[in-house]
Amino acid sequence: MSQTEWHETQIRVRYKDTDRMGVVYYGNYLTFFEVGRTEFMRDLGLSYSSLEAEGYALAVTEAYAKYHANVDYDTKIIVKTAITNLTKVRVRFDYEVIDREENILVTGYTVHASINENKKAARIPASLRDLIEKSLK
Repeated sequence: MSQTEWHETQIRVRYKDTDRMGVVYYGNYLTFFEVGRTEFMRDLGLSYSSLEAEGYALAVTEAYAKYHANVDYDTKIIVKTAITNLTKVRVRFDYEVIDREENILVTGYTVHASINENKKAARIPASLRDLIEKSLK
């Protein structure tokens, strides 16, 4: 599968995102990944709420983050998001969190399984699959 271009989402680090050392708490990067993923899906043409209205959800089955540098309060960061793998049931999103000077701060990925309203594995709905495949061309 060819990789789509990176989608970029800007975030300003809030005080509540930091720990006692004044840097972003490591667990908050998963929230930043979620923001990037949600905005990416919205820009593809299908909001997450629309997906849920169709009776589907994307359940996280795997998450990984590698920390390269600290990020301080009030820093503007960019979450770059790309889809790097798509199967019948799963989709993988890769992330790069960078600063304004394009220094890599955090890299990672999440893998999601499509589930139906009964929380059972289901094929990724055509509405989402078509948008993803179209963006990868």
